[in-house]
Amino acid sequence: MSTTSKPKHIGRNISRIRELRGMKQEALAQAIGTNQQAISGIEGSETIDETKLANIAEALGVTVEAIKSFSEENVFNYFNTFNESVREVL
Repeated sequence: MSTTSKPKHIGRNISRIRELRGMKQEALAQAIGTNQQAISGIEGSETIDETKLANIAEALGVTVEAIKSFSEENVFNYFNTFNESVREVL
């Protein structure tokens, strides 16, 4: 039984962050100077060139590390913590 974990699918992480930010592929493409088909290809890729990843991160308003370490669970934890903090203030 192998104990090595499968690396994160960077393209899928980009897609989810883009969707959470309410951005279409076309808008991301325009922001980094490419076309929608290229974004579709990037989102289907497990790995991405670091320079391109940095450009995408900037366009999405997140860090490269946020893309690399993105998980749905972290997003839900963040929003739950945020909502609990808001309730305490009210």
